[in-house]
Amino acid sequence: MTTTTDVPTTVARYLDFWNADPGEDQRRRADELFTPDVDYVAPIGTRHGIDELLSLAGDFVLHLGDVAFLARAEPDVHHDRARVRWELIRGDASFAEGTDVLVVDDAGRVRSVTTFLDRAPEGFDPHAHD
Repeated sequence: MTTTTDVPTTVARYLDFWNADPGEDQRRRADELFTPDVDYVAPIGTRHGIDELLSLAGDFVLHLGDVAFLARAEPDVHHDRARVRWELIRGDASFAEGTDVLVVDDAGRVRSVTTFLDRAPEGFDPHAHD
């Protein structure tokens, strides 16, 4: 059974996933971190399953280049959920800020992510995405 003390470890692994280079390393991290049927819901679209999430992560790097996905604060955790406030750094500047809500299963794997943009990138059009 997942406890609130286990969830911060899962959050750290989640940040590591987004900061990993696309390819084998990110795939390995995804397979260890997410359930096979993970749901990812964000303003840029909805993805289902690890393959679709990896595709999104690859597109992200393709369009933005090298970015760092950093926590802005310690995660808020209760039961099987964590609220992760993050910031994307591109080059030397802050690119965007948001909040992800993770739902973690009993094995400590992420089964769903809901993303909110707290500060969208300049020029972002939420209606231009699927």
